[in-house]
Amino acid sequence: MNFFRGVMGGQAAGPQPTGAETIQKLCDRVASSTLLEDRRDAVRALKSLSKKYRMEVGTQAMDHLINILQTDRSDSEILGYALDTMYNIICNDEEEEQDESEDETAQKQADDLGAKFTEAFIQDPEHITLLLTMLEEFDFHVRWPAVKLLTALLRNQCVQLQSIILVSPMGVSRLMDLLADSREVIRNDGLLLLQQLTKSNAAIQKIVAFENAFERLLDIITEEGSSDGGIVVEDCLLLLRNLLKNNSSNQNFFKEGSFIQRMRPWFEVGDDNSGWSAQKVTNLHLMLQLVRVMVSPVNSPGATASCQRSMYQCGLLQQLCTILMATGVPADILTETINTVSEVIRGSQINQDYFASVNAPSNPPRPAIVVLLMSMVNERQPFVLRCAVLYCFQCFLYKNQKGQGEIVATLLPSTIDANSISAGQLLCGGLFSADSLSNWCASVALAHALQDNLTQKEQLLRVQLATSLGKPPVSLLQQCTNILSQGSKVQTRVGLLMLLCTWINNCPIAVTHFLHNQENVPFLTAQISENLGEDERLVQGLCALLLGICIYYNDNSLENYTKEKLKQLIEKRIGKENFVEKLGFVTKHELYSRAAQKPQPVFPSPDQMLFDHEFTKLVKELEGVITKAVHKSSEDEKKEEEVKKTLEQHDNIVTQYKELIREQDSKIQELKEQVSSLTTQTEQMQATMTQQQSQIQQHKDQYNILKLKLGKENSSQASITLGDGAHVNGVQTEEATQLREEMEELRSQHALLQTQLGEKDAIINSLRSERSQPTDGDTAGSDNAELLKELELLRSQVQSQAAEIGQMKSDNADLLRRAETESSSDFPSDATKTAELESRLAAQTSEVERLKEEVQGLTGGREQLEQQTASATSSAAILKAEMAKLEAELLESKKEQDDLLMLLADQDQKIQSLRKRLKDLGETVDDEDELDTRDQTDEDDEDED
Repeated sequence: MNFFRGVMGGQAAGPQPTGAETIQKLCDRVASSTLLEDRRDAVRALKSLSKKYRMEVGTQAMDHLINILQTDRSDSEILGYALDTMYNIICNDEEEEQDESEDETAQKQADDLGAKFTEAFIQDPEHITLLLTMLEEFDFHVRWPAVKLLTALLRNQCVQLQSIILVSPMGVSRLMDLLADSREVIRNDGLLLLQQLTKSNAAIQKIVAFENAFERLLDIITEEGSSDGGIVVEDCLLLLRNLLKNNSSNQNFFKEGSFIQRMRPWFEVGDDNSGWSAQKVTNLHLMLQLVRVMVSPVNSPGATASCQRSMYQCGLLQQLCTILMATGVPADILTETINTVSEVIRGSQINQDYFASVNAPSNPPRPAIVVLLMSMVNERQPFVLRCAVLYCFQCFLYKNQKGQGEIVATLLPSTIDANSISAGQLLCGGLFSADSLSNWCASVALAHALQDNLTQKEQLLRVQLATSLGKPPVSLLQQCTNILSQGSKVQTRVGLLMLLCTWINNCPIAVTHFLHNQENVPFLTAQISENLGEDERLVQGLCALLLGICIYYNDNSLENYTKEKLKQLIEKRIGKENFVEKLGFVTKHELYSRAAQKPQPVFPSPDQMLFDHEFTKLVKELEGVITKAVHKSSEDEKKEEEVKKTLEQHDNIVTQYKELIREQDSKIQELKEQVSSLTTQTEQMQATMTQQQSQIQQHKDQYNILKLKLGKENSSQASITLGDGAHVNGVQTEEATQLREEMEELRSQHALLQTQLGEKDAIINSLRSERSQPTDGDTAGSDNAELLKELELLRSQVQSQAAEIGQMKSDNADLLRRAETESSSDFPSDATKTAELESRLAAQTSEVERLKEEVQGLTGGREQLEQQTASATSSAAILKAEMAKLEAELLESKKEQDDLLMLLADQDQKIQSLRKRLKDLGETVDDEDELDTRDQTDEDDEDED
C-alpha cells in the first residue's frame, strides 16, 4: 500500500519516477496482484493518470483493462474504474477542441489517439459484446461509464461499430432499454448513444423504430415540456430525425402508427410570443424539420400525399398556418414555418385550397398569400425570408390549375378591385420595381402561375397596364419586352426572359402576340449576335431559347415572321452553329445545375439567384427540339408537314376503326356473357333433370318392393283362407273353389301388370340414355308423347285392378255372411272356426285396402314425374333455339370483324409505304407510332382468333 501512497498521496524521498514508469508499475500490479483490493487501487490510479498520460495509459494498460472487464465481473467498483479509464483514453473531445483552436484539423485527425485506440479496441468484436453485456448491469457506476464508452467508440469508428452491433444478439435491444432507465443521466446519455448509432444506417434505423422508439421518444418529449423543454427534447428530436430522414419504411411506420397526430400539440403557441429562449427556438426548428422530413419532395409521391392528408385531417396544417400569421415569432422560426407549410401543401389540392382560404388577423382581413407576397417584394425583408415566401407561392401553384386561375384573375380588367391589394397587383409591382431581386422573384412567381396551363397563358394576354398619364395602356407582354430592351441588371433580364419563355412555350397565340411587335425579333437577334462578356452569356443563351420557341411554336400566321423567315434571319444574322452554341450557354452555367437539384430556391447570396427549378426542366425539354428545328430546311418541313397531315388523316381513320372494333368487341363480349348465362341455366336444368331421374328410380325401386310384398302376402292369405273354408263345411266347397279361381285370376292380372310395368321401366331407361346423348328435338318430343300415353294406359289398368279388388272384397263379405248363417243353423259346434275365418277375411280386406292406397300413391307420383318431364323437355327446346340464335349472331359479328380487319390491313400497308417514303427522304420516323400500330394489329389478330 505504500506504493500507492507514493503515487496517490504525499511525495517520497529520492528521485521521482516518470509518468511512464509509474504507469508500467501500475499495470504490473493489475496483472500480478491476487487481491481484488490491490487491483482496484491500481485501476483507480490508472484512471487518475489517464487524462494527463493518455498515450502511455492507452498503450500499456489497454489489454489489462479489458482483462479486468472479463475477469472481475463481480465487483462493480473496479468495473466502473476500468470503464472510466478506457473512456478517458478513447474520448477525444479535448483533442477536437485543441484542433479547432490551433486550426490543424487534418494533421490531428491523422494522429488522433482516440481513433487509434478505438481501432485497437474493436479489432476483436467480443470486446463490443462485452460492453453490451455491461449495459445489463443496473449498478450506476457500471452502466453509465459503459454508455459513455460506447458513445465515444461510435464517434471515432461509427461504421465499423454499427456493423458489429448489428450482428450482435439483442445488441440494439439492450441499447433501447436505456431509454426506460429511471435515472435521467443514463437515459439522456442513451439518447446521445442512439444518435450516433443511427447515423446513415437504414438497417439499424428500422430495428430501433420497431423497438417502439417512436412511442418512447414522443413520451419523453411530452414529459419534458415539448417545445418549452430543455436539451433532452433537442436530443429526442435529433434522434427522430435520424430515424425518419430518407427512410421510407420508418416514415410509413410513423404515419401508420398515428404518430403524426401527436405532433400537433408541439406547435400550439400563445398570443404572447415575445421572449423566446434560444432552446425553444432550437426545439421548434427541429420540430418543423421533422414535419418537412415526412412531406419532402424527394419522398415517393404516394407516401408524401398520404402524410399531407394526415396532417390536414389532424389539424397540423391549421396549426402551422396559425404560427405563420402570428405576431412576435422569431424570424428564423417564421422562415422555417413558411418552408414547412410550403411542402405540406405542395401538390395536395385539399391542402392548397385550405391555404388559399387562410386570412391574416388584420383589419380588414387579407389573404395569407397576399401578406406573404408583400414580404417577398419588400427589399427590406431578410433574403432567406423572401426565398421562403417564393417557395411557398411556387408550392401553392404546383399542379394547382384552380389556384393559377385565381392568381391570373386578379390581373384581369374585369376583376381588379381598386380598394384592395391583390396578388396580381403585388406581382406586377415587384415585376417593375427598381429592386432586381424583386423583379426576379415576381417573374418566377408569375411564371409558375402559367406553368403547364394554356388557358391562363391566353388569359394573361388580356392584361393591360397604364404606364403613365396621357399614354395609352400597353399589354403586360409588351411591357416585359420594353423593360428587357432597356438594358437593366442581369438578374432582372434573366427573370423576365424566364417569364417570357414559360409564357409563350406551347402557346402559338402568345408567340403571335410576341412577334407582332416589330422590335422584339431585331432585339433578340442583336443580343445573340453580339460578343459580350462572361456575365452576358447567360442572357444571350436565354434570348436564343426565346427565339427558338418562337420558331418551334410558330403557326405561320404572321407573313413577316414565319418559321422559314425566322430561320433565314438566324442564318444570315447569327449563323446556325453560333445560335446553337449560344443556346448551350444556359445548361453549361454553374448555377443551372445547382437549381436543377431540388425545388426549394436556396442561394448563398442574392446575386446568385438566377435559375428556377421548374425552368431548368423546361430548358432540358426544349434545347434538343429547338436545335433540330433550326437545322431543318423548308423542303424538309413541307414534306414533314405533308406527311404529318397524311398521318393525321390515317390516324383519324384508324381511330374510327378502332372505335368501331371496340364497339364490336363490346357487343361480342355481351353476347358471350349471354351465352355463358344460358349455358349456366342449361347446366342447372340438366342437374335438375338428373335429380328428378334419381327420384324416379327411387320410386320405381319402392314400387318393385311393394309389388313383391303384395304378391307373397296375397298368395299365403288366399291359401290359408280357402283351406280353412273347406274344413268348415262340406257345403262350402264349391264356393271356396270359386273364390280360389277368382284369386288366381287376380294374381294373373297382377302378373300381367307387373310385366307391363317392366316394359315401361325399359322405356324410361332408354329415354334416360337418349337424354345423355345429343338428339333431335322432334324425336325427344315423340318419345315423351308415347311415354305419356303408356303411363295413362297403366293408370287405367291400375284403377281397374283396384275396382276388381273392391268387388272381391264385397264377394268375400257376402260369402262370410252366408257361411255364418249356415254355420249357426246347421253346425253350431263350428262357431269358433267361423270366427277365426272371419278375422282372417277382415285382415285380408285391410291388407287389400292398404295396397290400394299404395297403388294410388304411386299413380300420383307417376303423374307428377310426367309433368316434370314435360316441363324439362319444353325448357330444353327453348334453350336450344336461343343457342342457335346466338351462334348465328356470333358468326355475323365475326364476319363484320373480318371485314374491318381487312380494311385495317389496307390502311396499315398505306401507312408503311408512307413511312418508307419518309425514310427514303432522310426523315426520322417515330418508332412509337409504328410499334403502336403493330401492337394494335396483333391485338386485332388475337381477337379474331
